[in-house]
Parts: sequence; structure tokens; C-alpha cells
Amino acid sequence: MDYNTDLKRRNPPHLRLREIEVLIISAQELKNVKHVTNMRAYAVVYVQKDLHVAKTHVDEHDGTNPAWNEVVKVRFKEDLPESDVMAALNVDIYAHGHVREKPVGSARVLLCDVLKGGDASEPLDNPIQCITVQVWRPSGRPHGLLNLWVPPTGRFLIRRESLSFSVKEAVGAQEEEKEEEEVEKNKVRGEICVELET
Repeated sequence: MDYNTDLKRRNPPHLRLREIEVLIISAQELKNVKHVTNMRAYAVVYVQKDLHVAKTHVDEHDGTNPAWNEVVKVRFKEDLPESDVMAALNVDIYAHGHVREKPVGSARVLLCDVLKGGDASEPLDNPIQCITVQVWRPSGRPHGLLNLWVPPTGRFLIRRESLSFSVKEAVGAQEEEKEEEEVEKNKVRGEICVELET
């Protein structure tokens, strides 16, 4: 065998990769695979598993309804056609354990359903679109739902802080608005009282 041919075979040319961002929000009503202790779930995200895999943090507290609210970056071959049925974003959910990781379920979203193109420099082309997909057990039975968001351009164009879907934060923001309104009303009342006195 020719030495140069063998060298090329062992060292293929550098692959051109594409990277997309995915917000893994939460899951609900997952199968409880930990019967003694609280289930601590995390998600493994990939398009081509042998090429690149991204992971979320482990949710320590929410059991079968984990909330990650985490942006992960996933890389895959640039020449992978989005119209190909094999071109899909896969999310495998596991329960973290001291001895071994137990599979909880998997979800799959075709790239052609979420990557719609658009101008990456134009925020109006990048609306918030949360998707909910079915989680399937390793046995093939449906069990639970996964909430995620893939921007149409593959990149988030707004500040990361604003991607939070926390109910607590939303309630806090509403309370702040009410307080500001109350302060404004009191200020107006004070001005009216001063005018009446004079």
C-alpha cells in the first residue's frame, strides 16, 4: 500500500463543522427510574453522536419534572443536509447515579422543522418559539414531554439573561412594576395635595 494513501486514510482532512445553539428548558412527567432516591436528571444533546455531544447540568431537586433552562452548543458536519431525515437534534435524558447512569427517555426534532434560516444579524427573524416534544422510553413507549427552543438561524440574537423562563422571575418583575406604579400614584397625590393647600 502507498504510504501517502495510508496517511490520508488515518488523518482525514479537517471537517467543516456547523454549530447551533439550543435552549433545553425543562421536562415534565418523566418516568421515575430511581425508586429509592430522588431522580437527578440531565440531558445529552447531539446531532451526530460520534462527532460531538453537549450536556446540561444535573437537576438535583425537581425529580421527574427537571428544569435546566440551559443553552448548549451542538456541532455537526456542515455538509449534512437539513432535509435529510437523519439530520435531527437528539436529546437523551439520563438519571445521574453513583454507580451508573440510567436512561430515562429520548426526544428527537428534525433540523428542517426548527432551522428556518433568516438573517442572523436581524433579531426580527429570530422569534421565540418554544417547542414541546414527546419523550420516548427505551422500550419505545411514550412517557413525558420535553420543552426546548432552537432559534431559526441556529443562534440566539438576544441577551442570554432574557431567555429565562422562571415563573419566580416573572412574578418578581410584576411585583416591581406594581411598586413603581404605586410610587408614581403617591407622587401624583402628593403634588395634588400641595396644589390644594396653596
